[in-house]
Amino acid sequence: MEEIFKAYDIRGVYPEEINETIMEKIGFAYASYLNKKNIVIGHDMRNSSPALSKAFSDGVRAFGSDVFDIGLSTTPMLYSAIIDGNYDGGAMITASHLEGQFNGVKLCRQKAIPLSGVDGLPEIKTIYTKTQNTPANKTGNIKQVDFLNRYLEKVSEFIKPVKPLKIVVDAGNGMGGLDTPKLIEKFPNCQFIPMYMNLDGNFPHHTPNPVIPENTAELQKKVIEEKADLGFAFDGDADRCGFVDENGERVPADLIIPILSEYFLKYNPGATILYDLRSSKIVPERITELGGIPIITRVGHSFIKEKMREVNAIFAGELSGHYYYAEMGFIDSGILSMITMLNLLTINPFPLSKLVKELNKYARLDETNFHVKNTKQLFAELQKTYHDAKIEHIDGLSVNYNDWWFNLRESNTEPVVRLVMGAANNTMLEKEKTALLNIINKYQ
Repeated sequence: MEEIFKAYDIRGVYPEEINETIMEKIGFAYASYLNKKNIVIGHDMRNSSPALSKAFSDGVRAFGSDVFDIGLSTTPMLYSAIIDGNYDGGAMITASHLEGQFNGVKLCRQKAIPLSGVDGLPEIKTIYTKTQNTPANKTGNIKQVDFLNRYLEKVSEFIKPVKPLKIVVDAGNGMGGLDTPKLIEKFPNCQFIPMYMNLDGNFPHHTPNPVIPENTAELQKKVIEEKADLGFAFDGDADRCGFVDENGERVPADLIIPILSEYFLKYNPGATILYDLRSSKIVPERITELGGIPIITRVGHSFIKEKMREVNAIFAGELSGHYYYAEMGFIDSGILSMITMLNLLTINPFPLSKLVKELNKYARLDETNFHVKNTKQLFAELQKTYHDAKIEHIDGLSVNYNDWWFNLRESNTEPVVRLVMGAANNTMLEKEKTALLNIINKYQ
């Protein structure tokens, strides 16, 4: 079952690929790797999560570490608990945005620094593989901790007086239904219209992944029906946020980065902001116009959080809908993204659609996946073909001309390569896309 170890977490189908026996071994391997005393654990609302959380806890305690169990939690809440309690590490039992039959665990060390496929997970995988059975004697202690109210207090510190707005929020039956109903009470001027706030690991209405257009279709319709000012959609563990404008249109995730940057740069002039390399060219251009310092980064929350700490960035975002906040401990948070947008729309008099329109300067091809047979040869041919461009290898291959660009990278989570493109206009985009796809298709 070693294939359950992914680039950023551990996950698989329950109970075939991940179950209580496997999870207990993972908990033991994680505690062995950290070799620390105090571990905090939270879990989402999936049907298998309570049992898997207990099994993970048993594994940690079998090593001799103490467990502090916060129970039902969003992933940002678990991150916050690690930082607030100064725990040696933390584990969130969740499969994030995946369908209900999946489950897994996200692992962190102290200060909510994530473990990944290049830091921590390979070592844990090695210990897991060598572990036959965990010790039967659970020498570590376990304590139930009520952290929700403390977390709500911490998040509420970011709420500013907000102008009257009508807002639709879709939690997708995921963990956003835990904190959102309580936090919206702190916006007395706003009218909130909740969707699918009840926690249900079967996800009866749609998969909790706002990146996929079909999953926000009902939210878009509701925004129009209610004549709302905007809409928000969270993923299953509420660390991501999708945005819909007052016209019911989805807002590209990379354009949210410069929009929210306006808020941070108003109060922190000259601050550093990170954006992932798949973003439109308008993202660094607009951040620069606002007086900020844009820095490009590779894809993935572990890399982005590390880079944020390195350059002391105040905010970061990526195409997957993860947005990161230094003031909350460099964590990604769906609810903080919602709060920040409401704060921004209060200081900016224009509706969200107008802010988006100002940034739609370039034609774009949204991220598209391709199954290819020989990625090494493909990348070699592309580099040779576009040798006269500015070429970067931050993550995959980035080819930049003055009036068009693309990035092609191998996925960290699926056996595909992912392509994004941009150009000065649609004519140029179609021309260059045709030439590029002719090369990619040779390797399919």
